[in-house]
Amino acid sequence: MRILVIGAGGREHAIVLALSRDPDVTALACAPGNAGTATLAESYPVDVADPSSVTELAVWWRADLVVFGPETPLVAGVADAVRAAGVACFGPSGAAARIEGSKAFAKDVMVSAGVPTAHSERVDNPAKLDAALVNFGPTWVVKDDGLAGGKGVLVTEDFDAARAHALKLLEDGHPVLLESFLDGPEASLFCLVDGTTVRPLLPAQDFKRVGDGDVGPNTGGMGAYAPLPWAPEGLVDEVVRTIVQPTVDELAARGTPFSGLLYAGLALTSSGPQVVEFNCRFGDPETQAVLALLRTPLSRLLGAVARGELATAPEPEWEPGAAVTVVLAAEGYPGRPRVDEVVGGADAPGVLHSGTRTGAEGGVLSAGGRVLSVVATGRDLETARAEVYRRVGTVHLPGAHYRTDIAARAARGELAAPERSGSAKGV
Repeated sequence: MRILVIGAGGREHAIVLALSRDPDVTALACAPGNAGTATLAESYPVDVADPSSVTELAVWWRADLVVFGPETPLVAGVADAVRAAGVACFGPSGAAARIEGSKAFAKDVMVSAGVPTAHSERVDNPAKLDAALVNFGPTWVVKDDGLAGGKGVLVTEDFDAARAHALKLLEDGHPVLLESFLDGPEASLFCLVDGTTVRPLLPAQDFKRVGDGDVGPNTGGMGAYAPLPWAPEGLVDEVVRTIVQPTVDELAARGTPFSGLLYAGLALTSSGPQVVEFNCRFGDPETQAVLALLRTPLSRLLGAVARGELATAPEPEWEPGAAVTVVLAAEGYPGRPRVDEVVGGADAPGVLHSGTRTGAEGGVLSAGGRVLSVVATGRDLETARAEVYRRVGTVHLPGAHYRTDIAARAARGELAAPERSGSAKGV
């Protein structure tokens, strides 16, 4: 099978790495890719949000399957154009990708499907903001209604800060979604979906805040681990039954069936799992941890989704133990990052490239905010953590920063889902 991966980040490097070890893959390309994917796959420049550019490349390269990494081309309908050219795709249509592209659309789908999620209100006019804000809090959750790369959300106990963030979004022409705050730890569940059938992967947890102890602004993700040793028994089955399958059924009933990877961002509350957000693709950096433990050849799973044959495909098999990912970010991130710095140790074991490029003299240079994802596995979280931070120590990037507490509380046994309250207990 000839597989073309679209994207240029750490998620795409993890996908390419898994496919490069896949016995069913005969040729592999990544467009535009980065300095890390270039060592494993052919690289081609492409505008990932341009349907004609991606389609032309897929047809010219004779791809049997196109795998979309980032959300931008999916929301732009690029997968529709590629499918129309007769090339199989792993990734939803533009209409189905609205589950991530519009948070208001996602809320409407969830309400129709009876999916548990936070109460919300959409605001598109500054004159209506103050009246809407009083319906929420004292912890306010303010979201950009569109795509924001994981950085369009503010969670704060400060009314003035919530108001200022919302006003800035509205001034920039972005409608705002206000939500009630959900208690409990967060988790991510990736599910393969072929329009009707759902196959869950391992649950994971990511870390959005830039600093240790979950302080500072939101980022695209500073680290992740999988699986979740503290998760309640039966969590994955419950999430599929009460959240993912009803959402998939509702999208199909609307004439916009979802085919690809449906990512459920969850809060494990005292009332049970509730949806924080849906994404229409693999998450970054959770993908780096989840795929590090996948035993089943990835092409077989992605191909089954693209062909609509997931119901007859075998369940994914996993390596025992745990995986931890730590993101090495450039100086200045999540603001304006310092770029074009030489990266030392970029080819070390477990190092995946997120924002890199190959320099004129062949070295690796930083080219984004999140520069590298460092991944390690172990028999448990404690051993995986020890190994991943040892590997982080072998990499050098001037001015770089990273969190030192990824998976620390879980490894120490300090995390637990809250006790169920009321009628939800024991679900």
